[in-house]
Amino acid sequence: MRKTKAILQRIPRREPMKGSHFINGRWGRSTHNGKCFENRDPANGQLLSVYPEATRQDVDEAVQGARKAFDLWRKVAVAKRGEILLKAMRLLEERKEIVAQAMTREMGKVLAETRGDVQEAIDTAFYYAGEGRRLFGQTTTSELADKFAMSVRMPVGVCALITPWNFPMAIPSWKIFPALLCGNTVILKPSSLTPDSARHLVEVLQEAGIPEGVVSLIYGSGATVGIWLTEHPGVDLVSFTGSSLVGSKVGETCSRTFKKCGLEMGGKNAQIVMDDANLSLALEGALWGAFGTTGQRCTATSRLIVHENVFKEFSEQLIARAESLRVGSGLDPDVQMGPMISDAQRTKVHHYVQIGKNKDGATLLTGGQILCKGEYERGFFYAPTIFHGTSEMTIAQEEIFGPVTVLISVKSFEEAIRVLNHSAYGLSGSIYTQDVNRVMRAIQDMQTGITYINAPTIGAEVHLPFGGVKHTGNGHREAGTTALEIFSEWKAVYIDYSGKLQKAQIDTHGAE
Repeated sequence: MRKTKAILQRIPRREPMKGSHFINGRWGRSTHNGKCFENRDPANGQLLSVYPEATRQDVDEAVQGARKAFDLWRKVAVAKRGEILLKAMRLLEERKEIVAQAMTREMGKVLAETRGDVQEAIDTAFYYAGEGRRLFGQTTTSELADKFAMSVRMPVGVCALITPWNFPMAIPSWKIFPALLCGNTVILKPSSLTPDSARHLVEVLQEAGIPEGVVSLIYGSGATVGIWLTEHPGVDLVSFTGSSLVGSKVGETCSRTFKKCGLEMGGKNAQIVMDDANLSLALEGALWGAFGTTGQRCTATSRLIVHENVFKEFSEQLIARAESLRVGSGLDPDVQMGPMISDAQRTKVHHYVQIGKNKDGATLLTGGQILCKGEYERGFFYAPTIFHGTSEMTIAQEEIFGPVTVLISVKSFEEAIRVLNHSAYGLSGSIYTQDVNRVMRAIQDMQTGITYINAPTIGAEVHLPFGGVKHTGNGHREAGTTALEIFSEWKAVYIDYSGKLQKAQIDTHGAE
């Protein structure tokens, strides 16, 4: 933390880059309205880049180009599509450090995490490149003689991908790579808070050989550009990651316009610590889960459900460790928690802290304040915050999306599971215990799409399904082979080589 000011002073002050949309294989600034938005470093306010706001005409051009390109791209051999993803993977490997540093500058999380963000995109590209030699369908028997039956995957069409700022490369890669592998064309609309990361990813795809119009990149707010894409009649699928409130509106629009829709939304994730847990391990998991990415993960540990027998010891150690966390610029190698993404997000978090203190009556154990003096004066920093409360409180029910967690004491394993499930969300859950019977019951009874045993609630692997239940999503999953389900359509194929009319499902038993 002491080095943060010196680190910030050493960062070269460069002229802000002028970004542009990527439509129909060309980079070019919008000429239709001249409106732009700024991209600033959340650690020090430095202007990094300026990007144009897309207009309806930009959206129309991107969709028209994607529709035209789809007819050609869907006919490219799947293995060839996979080879392009493999080239993209190699380019990302070469540029990993450059991209990671750029990502830290625009969204704030520490370099170790942004390197991991890029690595996740690398791993995702590698995984789906391999699917280029698979993309399995099924063959099966027919109920009739001299008839062959099979099913194959077909592309959906034009996919609008709307992504958030907290994983500005990993999450777009979860969507783009399987969509392309399946033969779709895509239009990416990233968060306006992290346009540089999206640009780096699309530049890599362009250099890897993606044909003109297959990938487009347009910038703008969700309230305008996101809605235009979601409502556009030329879009066949919308994949959205963001808040449950916005996601529900996206789902309504897609339902009304008969679009396929994948929604990955909020979470109120909990870590259970039983009385037989390895407390040192559970403590490390709680710190990483609650304060990694400054708590700005959909899988962040925002509830800590602790058995009463170890509550005092665990909470005292957690408070001490949280207070010792080094907060500052993510470019400082000694910093453990960076700034929040924006002043608006920090204000929202502080609002919830006031609710916890005043309306809920929770006990503030540490933190709870905006860091704005000295080395923090130009950034959006917030202190790691821990409450002691109950499961009914607002701060234990609503997603805060910041470095705030709530300790909740329970008397038994059964109560811990009830508290964990007492949520509108169901993304990730974790339990620390040495009892294998509790482990198996937790796997069975946790109402979550992701369950961790003796590990924190954060940390997904690209070959496993990612997503949740209840208000967290609409049933689809990202990553792994499950992502292929949303980005492809099943087609059943029947080949009759009998040389005569055969009538399936017609009862011919007993007929002469």
